[in-house]
Amino acid sequence: MKNEKSFSVSERVKSFKPALNGLKWFLVNEHNVRVHLFLSMLSICAGIYFQISTNEWIAILICIGMVLSMEAANSAIEKLVDLVSPQKNHLAGWIKDIAAAAVLIASIMALLIAAVIFLPKIMILF
Repeated sequence: MKNEKSFSVSERVKSFKPALNGLKWFLVNEHNVRVHLFLSMLSICAGIYFQISTNEWIAILICIGMVLSMEAANSAIEKLVDLVSPQKNHLAGWIKDIAAAAVLIASIMALLIAAVIFLPKIMILF
């Protein structure tokens, strides 16, 4: 017979603590996240100003979530690589570079999507 606990709201709430601790560390210690957050806020302000459509909001929010998630994953991979390979290691360097490339790819795609959404609206102003 399995020893299953009944559902507990308080236990579910407690399960968020490690994620919130990680988010706090990420926001405080990773400098690149500040750049991403600034650009995210700029995109949100532009979306409000230009009154973008629901579908455009969905695209912008997915981009923001993707870039921030990739930055968090990149940070975790870098810390893990530093833990398992504290000495200089060619393969460890490649792993960190590839993780950083994932952030770059997501950022470039987000920039392209923002350009598709906002450039036509900006051009109307001139």
